[in-house]
Amino acid sequence: MGSGTGFGKTILIGDQFVLRGVPAIVSSIPYETVATVERIDGEGWILEDNRVEVPGYKEQKKAKQIQSINRILEVMKIDVRKNPVKITFGGTLLAGSGVGASAASCVSLARALNEEFGLGLSIDEINQVAWEGEFAYHGTPSGVDNTASCYGGLMLYQLKDDQKIIERVQIARPIEVVLANSGVTADTAALNGLVEREKERDPALFSKRLKTIAEQALEVKKGLEANDLKKVGGILSENHEILIDMGLSHEKLIYLCDLALEKGALGAKLTGGGMGGYMVALTPGKDLQERVVTAIEKEGFAVIRANVGGEV
Repeated sequence: MGSGTGFGKTILIGDQFVLRGVPAIVSSIPYETVATVERIDGEGWILEDNRVEVPGYKEQKKAKQIQSINRILEVMKIDVRKNPVKITFGGTLLAGSGVGASAASCVSLARALNEEFGLGLSIDEINQVAWEGEFAYHGTPSGVDNTASCYGGLMLYQLKDDQKIIERVQIARPIEVVLANSGVTADTAALNGLVEREKERDPALFSKRLKTIAEQALEVKKGLEANDLKKVGGILSENHEILIDMGLSHEKLIYLCDLALEKGALGAKLTGGGMGGYMVALTPGKDLQERVVTAIEKEGFAVIRANVGGEV
């Protein structure tokens, strides 16, 4: 039996625009999806998905998950007619929009298949396979989610001149954050269409916004490295205002961000594609993190306590 893991992630800024050359600041979070692969009798593959989920998430993503698994098997040249397998997913990462659940499943499955079939793939090759698996979920994936899930840590990720730029972001210590789930499952492929419509509606304004977001991402990197978390938080909140204006947020995400700021978070915004999924609040220090968590849980929303920039 082969097994593999993939980290969850949170993107602090740049979420929706990586394919357009905008840098993103992304961090793995200390929650994982675990995949196991075991040989079985019969033909083909079967799946047992034991991940804890946002209600309805797995059913809504089921067709895309099947496409993703088939693509991974094809890319890895594993013929399940001759080598039938059972795939099992579990782990500590909640299956829901905004925390890289699909990427973590792709990374963990690629690693489990690699181990079971003795393929000897490098970590870079595992990441490439996971990127292929992400096509089913995202249309054309940027690669930011699977890269964070595969390698872990805090990084700047950018696509520039058909090249992937990955720069580690060095910080003084891990920073506590709060991730709160809106309970709304987003369709990432549909979000890509919305972004394209925004571009067509007002190309000049769209270009100006992307330039601003790119500058904000670079300033967030500088702020993190300088441990100027007040500056970082302010930029995150400013970025969320742009995303709201573009129609990429959601009333529940806005509510959660406002609540986190009211309780002392230094900044808050949606994370992931938007229009559902998670928000992230910058809450350095355990006391502040717990204060924000308590307020959000009191309103009935699911919360993840995490940190960015921690060891993986």
